[in-house]
Amino acid sequence: MNDSSWGAPPSAGYSPDYWGPPDQRAASAGPAYDVHDARQTRPMPVVPDVPETGRDAEDRDDRIRGAARWSGSPVREEMPQEPMPIPPPSAASEPPQPSQPPQKKRAGRDLRAAIGVGVGLGAVIIASLFIVKAVFVAVIAAAVVVGLWELTSRLKERKGINAPLVPLAVGGAWMVVAGYARGAEGAWVATAFTALAVLVWRMTESPDGYLKDVTAGLFATFYVPFLATFVSMMLTAGDGPQRVFTFLLLTVVSDTGAYAIGWRFGKHKLAPRISPGKTREGLFGAVAFGMGAGALCVPLLIDGGTWWQGVLLGLAIAASATLGDLGESMIKRDLGIKDMGTLLPGHGGIMDRLDSLLPTAPVAWLLFVLFVGAG
Repeated sequence: MNDSSWGAPPSAGYSPDYWGPPDQRAASAGPAYDVHDARQTRPMPVVPDVPETGRDAEDRDDRIRGAARWSGSPVREEMPQEPMPIPPPSAASEPPQPSQPPQKKRAGRDLRAAIGVGVGLGAVIIASLFIVKAVFVAVIAAAVVVGLWELTSRLKERKGINAPLVPLAVGGAWMVVAGYARGAEGAWVATAFTALAVLVWRMTESPDGYLKDVTAGLFATFYVPFLATFVSMMLTAGDGPQRVFTFLLLTVVSDTGAYAIGWRFGKHKLAPRISPGKTREGLFGAVAFGMGAGALCVPLLIDGGTWWQGVLLGLAIAASATLGDLGESMIKRDLGIKDMGTLLPGHGGIMDRLDSLLPTAPVAWLLFVLFVGAG
């Protein structure tokens, strides 16, 4: 029964209270009414058409059948049955997938390749350092030239900056040799002439972009070969190989401590805008490892060195190595690259290995001079 049937005129000639002849019923019964209307005392609420299931559906069917019998309308006794939904074959046939176990922390590089390359480089450095000093100076000069090539190549690719490589490479190698042969004075003179060569060399090309090109060239001069000259100057002392070895060892130990502690316990970011992977816990590991290694190495390897000098040296090297690493991370982030090169599997490029060594070299050289003299 829908809402439009409520209030309709009742059927004439019917009254449930009188069962006489039709003519008398019409006269005596008064206004006829419908038994369905008599039973209603309030309007039926409007109920939205919601599909009924289960027991509610059975009650609905019984009500319809009863109404059909009462009114005599030809309503089918059996209601059409809706077909049961059939699940898709994939849902019925495929077994439930087991939950994936939590992934373990993994290092970001190929550790096997990194360890193999690191051991190989260490063997070359130690052999050249303690056998023939001149060979070690050549190794430093070669690393400087390759580092300059990586840096200028990335600047040209990512920023369109054409820093002149030829005067940088020739002048950079000369600076390293001059630092070993003539000390600080020779290093300064070679640096000045290298900077002048960069300015003049760039004049042979178009003036467009001259300022940014020579600025990048002067930056590269001081960032790579000038800082590397302090390593060759350390080598001039009587215990020069031991000083260079201590400087290299403390830097490597500091980096290893930062990696190990940061990878295992690192939770608080150190400089998320520059290097998201570095943590404060990693910095603590770098300082602790560096100070411990310095306290052991300086008294054993450096003439006249003491343990507390080694502690200070380890602290200073850990701080400068971290700053150097952040500095190159800033450069790479500005360039939009992950590594400066791909020459060393598991490490990146040469510059990715020199990032912490270059700014640490002048710090170590100065502290050695203050603690035990120039030698």
